[in-house]
Amino acid sequence: MLLAFVALIASFVVLLPNCNAQTNFTNPVVYSDFADNDVFKGPDGAYYFSASSFQFSPGGPILKSFDLVNWEFIGHSVPVLDFGASYDMSGTPAWVQGIWASTMRYRASNKTWYWIGCIGFWNTYIYTAPDVTGPWKQAAVLPGSTCYYDCGLLIDDDDTMYVAYGNTNVNIAQLASDGLSQVKTQQIFSGPTNLQGVEGNRLYKINGTYYILDDSPQGVTLIWRATNIWGPWENQTLQTNVGSPLPGGGLIDQGSLVEGPSGQWYFMSCSWDYPSGRIPLIAPIEWSDEGWPSLVEINGAWGSSYQYPATPQVLTNWTGTDEFSGTALSPQWEWNFNPDTTKYTFSSGNVTLYTATVTNDLYSARNVLTHRTYGPNPVGTAELDFSNMADGDRAGLAAFRDQSAWIEVIRSGTNFAVRMIYNATQDPNNSWTTVSNGTVAANTDLPSGTSKIWLRTQMNVMPNSNKQASFAYSVDGTTFEALGKSFTMNTGYQYFTGYRYGIFNFATEALGGSVSLLSFSNQ
Repeated sequence: MLLAFVALIASFVVLLPNCNAQTNFTNPVVYSDFADNDVFKGPDGAYYFSASSFQFSPGGPILKSFDLVNWEFIGHSVPVLDFGASYDMSGTPAWVQGIWASTMRYRASNKTWYWIGCIGFWNTYIYTAPDVTGPWKQAAVLPGSTCYYDCGLLIDDDDTMYVAYGNTNVNIAQLASDGLSQVKTQQIFSGPTNLQGVEGNRLYKINGTYYILDDSPQGVTLIWRATNIWGPWENQTLQTNVGSPLPGGGLIDQGSLVEGPSGQWYFMSCSWDYPSGRIPLIAPIEWSDEGWPSLVEINGAWGSSYQYPATPQVLTNWTGTDEFSGTALSPQWEWNFNPDTTKYTFSSGNVTLYTATVTNDLYSARNVLTHRTYGPNPVGTAELDFSNMADGDRAGLAAFRDQSAWIEVIRSGTNFAVRMIYNATQDPNNSWTTVSNGTVAANTDLPSGTSKIWLRTQMNVMPNSNKQASFAYSVDGTTFEALGKSFTMNTGYQYFTGYRYGIFNFATEALGGSVSLLSFSNQ
């Protein structure tokens, strides 16, 4: 059901945490997991933000803003992960692969949007679209071993397209006139020997000088420059282990340089803040007379608040209730891997999830529908109609990552029960093989005749918190009963993405059952 107006107003401070008397904003600008940003100004004067998405589909999420602070989620550059059977969970699924540190730009000469990314450290894919919201199509795949790892695209003043890429040894590729094949590539520099490599390359031309922004995993951001794109290149340090504005926050790593509406330049980066993920931050930079940028720090750290880059333009609320109006899922939703499209339907008012897999392992189940969390204490509530579940089916709401916990409805004969399960686990050192299907912490039968349930998880994802998730359910949507135990979420970096809500329905006996997702509230 729609949020009550009073509840919406009461939560307004949480919905828009970056407004401070309309003069200053507060970091993070988006309290959600959008890593490896590539931010640039589009042809309409708006700013666009492309991010990593790994195995989640659709991929290459796109955000839009007019002030670099207030963003809305508008779409994806990669509608289907058309990278091989492993992205359909066939054979060994491509966990934590897929879309890493890609790049996106608009080319005015042919009125085309380009997205470029290396998949699986081997093939580079190029997608194009006539509009930023699509339709996007796979336009080219560069030959095997042509990997533009952690890449940045520049469309030069003469319309030539260049891509900076590489890990430690950084290269520049010149693309053909249509931007769909490579003319030449050349190594232009190697990262300093005192650093553990450099990556996250972004390529710019500013006042006639070429710049490359990249990072070392040690928390060091470098800026390189040259008057000729092929070099020679020289470098300075932009920041070294600057403190996060979030209490207990981690490294500041990877990002973009972007000129704001008033001509002030900014560094958009992210803070490694698990279990939430990598959270976008922005800070102004200053240019020296010699043409080098420096980060504007506050008391030796990334500031928690700076002056707004422009008049604030709030585009969307990141929290609220999705009642699935329209004709398709909104961009906020991504599947874990490509979905089996024959096993779900969307109609105005609900999403029907048919069982797509017979398993006892959540990580083997297809069509897990995910949604990012938002804010330091996110609460997700899924309203499910489970009247069409088959015997043995399990449907629920998870705090989803490589160590997961969830609350679910399970059918056994004519009996329906709700239970909480914790500590389902994957092994990051063995192709993300499932090593535990989790432990049942609590189980309770549902009243006879019940066919609808509200499942809820509340997470504390602040980096300095207890990092716990708890679970509850309701049979009327108003009164919730806690179930099970608190689950301590994992903060390891190997999975890269942070915790998400995961909504699932899988069979343990035979396919044929379904549940209807009627609404989802993200608070």
